[in-house]
Amino acid sequence: MTQSFTDHFGRQAADYARFRPAYPAALFDHLAQLAPRRALAWDCACGNGQATVPLAARFDHVIGTDASAGQLAQAPRLPNVEWRLAPAEASGLDAASVDLVTVAQALHWLPLAAFHAEVARVLRPGGVFAVVFYGKLLVDAPAVDDLVQQYYEDIVGPYWPPERRHLEEAYRGLPFPYPALAAPTIAMAVDWSATDLLGYLRSWSATAAFITARGYDPVNALAPVLARAWPAAESTINVRWPLCVTAGRKPAAAP
Repeated sequence: MTQSFTDHFGRQAADYARFRPAYPAALFDHLAQLAPRRALAWDCACGNGQATVPLAARFDHVIGTDASAGQLAQAPRLPNVEWRLAPAEASGLDAASVDLVTVAQALHWLPLAAFHAEVARVLRPGGVFAVVFYGKLLVDAPAVDDLVQQYYEDIVGPYWPPERRHLEEAYRGLPFPYPALAAPTIAMAVDWSATDLLGYLRSWSATAAFITARGYDPVNALAPVLARAWPAAESTINVRWPLCVTAGRKPAAAP
C-alpha cells in the first residue's frame, strides 16, 4: 500500500520543464565519482528529468521514476533512460541492482520511512544515496529581489504546502539513513531575463495553489511591477540558489 499522492506540479509541468534552473555539471561529476560503478542510477521523483538527463551522460543506464504523469510527459526521450510512473516507495527495481540513487528537490514530498527502505533494498552494497536540494533564490538586483521575496512570503506564502518547511530548514529535521560523505561547495547560478524569472515563479507549487484558490494568476499582476524595477541597462540579471548535496554509502557488507 503506498501513501496517497498529491500532484503539486502536474498542472504547471510545462512551466516547470521550461523555467526551472539547471543543476551544474559539477554536481553530477561529484555523484558519478562517488558511485562504485556507473552501470545503473535511479533518479527518484525525477519530474521532467532535470537530474535524470545529466546522470544519463555519466551512467550506462538511468531509470527516472515519478508519481506525476504530467511531469513525466515533459521528459525527453533518451536511449539509455527509462521513465516509469511509480511512487518513491515502490520503484519496481531489482534488489541490490543500483549504483546511485538520487532525489533532487523532492525529498520533502516523500514518505521517508518507506522510501528509505526502498533505497536500502535497491542499492547494491557500497552504492550511494544522494539528496540534492536548493533553497530560496537570491536575485542580484535589490529592487527585483525585494519583489521576489515579497511574492514568496506575502503573496503566495499562505499557499505553500506544509512540506515546504523542510526545504526552508535545509532538511535538518529529516533523517538520513547513512553517514554523510564529504561534499564540495558547488555554485548554482543563472543569468535570467524577466521572462525567465516570472516563468520560474509560475512553476512554484504555491503559485498553482493560489490560482486554484483565487481564480487568477498572481504572476500576471507581478509582471508590470517587476518590469519597472528591472535595471534599465540589463537584459538579464544573475540569480543564484544555495545548493546542497547530502550523500551516503550503503555498507559494503553487513557488520
